Amino acid sequence: MRRGLVHVLAWLLATGAAVTLSWWGVHTVMAGTAYDPPRALPITAADATTQQSKPLASPTPTKRVAPSRSPSPTPSATPTRPSPATSPSATASGQVRSYDTDGGRAVFDLGETSATLVSATPGAGWSMQVWKTESWIRVEFTSGTDRVSVFCTWHDGPPRVEIGTY
Repeated sequence: MRRGLVHVLAWLLATGAAVTLSWWGVHTVMAGTAYDPPRALPITAADATTQQSKPLASPTPTKRVAPSRSPSPTPSATPTRPSPATSPSATASGQVRSYDTDGGRAVFDLGETSATLVSATPGAGWSMQVWKTESWIRVEFTSGTDRVSVFCTWHDGPPRVEIGTY
């Protein structure tokens, strides 16, 4: 009886140690991959009427390009295509702009000297990864071998957004 109790106690201690070690390892890895949760932005009466008249985005990727109210992104050495920007709503820190791609949507708050990622949503069948530094943010949408990157940089001037398809 005593020998059985010792075996059960040893099993419980070993299992508890293994669970604790596993939780600590997963928690450490996951804590480094999370990014800031999206912020809720106030909706004014003008924004509400504008959004009601816009068609909803299709869940299937399309190649059409809608007209933009802002200048197109700065061209780069990588292949890019123009991205429509939704009508920006002013916030305390800058302009909130949404960039629709074949892989999903990235929304940035563009200030005068920096930018923040408001949200990034992958399209159906796409996954997403986000990288952030002090001078740029990169959102990459991936589906199989297809990749779409949305870069927002502000290291040498005001924030600008470039979209590359690979």
